[in-house]
Amino acid sequence: MSQTSSTPVNGHAADSDVLLHVANVYKSFGGLRALSEIDLKIKTGSTHAIIGPNGAGKSTLLNVVIGRLPPTSGAVIFNGQVLTGKKPHEINQMGIARVFQTPEIFPDLSILHNVMAPAFARRDGAFKVNMLRSVGRERQIREEAEQMLEDVGLIDRLATHAGALSRGDKRRLELAMCLIQRPRLLLLDEPTAGMSRHDTNTTIDLLKRIGGGDMTKVIIEHDMHVVFSLADHMSVLAQGQIIAEGPPEQMRADPRVQQAYLGGAA
Repeated sequence: MSQTSSTPVNGHAADSDVLLHVANVYKSFGGLRALSEIDLKIKTGSTHAIIGPNGAGKSTLLNVVIGRLPPTSGAVIFNGQVLTGKKPHEINQMGIARVFQTPEIFPDLSILHNVMAPAFARRDGAFKVNMLRSVGRERQIREEAEQMLEDVGLIDRLATHAGALSRGDKRRLELAMCLIQRPRLLLLDEPTAGMSRHDTNTTIDLLKRIGGGDMTKVIIEHDMHVVFSLADHMSVLAQGQIIAEGPPEQMRADPRVQQAYLGGAA
């Protein structure tokens, strides 16, 4: 399959309940194959966890989905449209947002302006710093940003510079920046990494509340407490391949899954 196609691929978007289809994707770096024969379908409205040992290819897979890495072969189809070959900002504007392992924020801007910035981009098609010069007149966007910050527990720190936040709070800020874009698909790359158990549980509760049936969530996570608290379906990666898929309780007892973890890093 050509990875430069800009139209839907016949047969890949046939399932009306599938929002994202990673279709027979391979990814190699020189002689190293990072992903092989990945065929992954994410159903609309689901919370789908992708787990696997370190080096299994989880972050590489997400980077292929959002256009940061081109697949060596195969295609990614979102809502019936081929993403492969599109730039990351184009994919974002189609309705996909991602919370990264290392939060991507504007450290020199206030928390409030960090959340308002992607709302301007959603409205105007691109983000320019000079948009912030008139934020006082942008009442609707400000109110929306404040609601997002209320949801993630940062409403009391509106004027704080984002760079001064703890890592856990930066994660919550980036989540608010994603949510204000109203994505159809939210990709969360280890959203609780580095958090205390209390902060992890707070984040779990938040992720349970947001989106409802209108938002599909894909979570990459090592913490099985998080996975089993949130996911209704799981895919297990090992050595760049999906070795098992199914409901969480089924995956918990699957010997292939146990071997992937007990056998060490892929």
